[in-house]
Amino acid sequence: MDYALAVDGTPETIPGGTGVLLLHPSTGETDRIDTDFLKTDTDHFLVISTRTTAREVKQKLEYYDVDETRAEILDTLSVERGYSRRTGDSVHYVGSPDDLDGIIEKAEEFLDSHDGKLRITLDSITELAYYAGEDPAQEAVTRLLGLLDDHDAVGLFHLSKEVHPDEVLESYREQFAGVIDLDEDGETTVEF
Repeated sequence: MDYALAVDGTPETIPGGTGVLLLHPSTGETDRIDTDFLKTDTDHFLVISTRTTAREVKQKLEYYDVDETRAEILDTLSVERGYSRRTGDSVHYVGSPDDLDGIIEKAEEFLDSHDGKLRITLDSITELAYYAGEDPAQEAVTRLLGLLDDHDAVGLFHLSKEVHPDEVLESYREQFAGVIDLDEDGETTVEF
């Protein structure tokens, strides 16, 4: 199954099972690319948020006019920070961003329980590495990419290019079929 990809400079479609890496500066505005990815040619999507709470994700989706009825959110921050949590059909929680097995399990549950065109976005790998360490984060990304392949889904994975050493950035680039490189001015360079 092919998925439309409405991001400047990218191919019109990508095949199911494709993971796309979004490299961005620490201050980069990734919301536009993220929401364009989620709202195009999608039946259901999962936002795995290691950087913001579920409430902030909902505000972003609303601001960018993304159909929230198609959304599920995995909030990895609220429990650890002691925020109130409202578990519902569309919001799920794990204890902290270093609960990599919990994150993988929730992603697999989402993919197993939905049909049609499915997308996942992970915002961000950088936070996973901060909490869990670089090697466990890379392993988690590998596992998530495997789930995308198994379920004919696609994913967008955020990575701050200013935080990680060049060899780490390169090792992530090698894992992905496509790379969108966002610069400080909001311009993108794309490799597929």
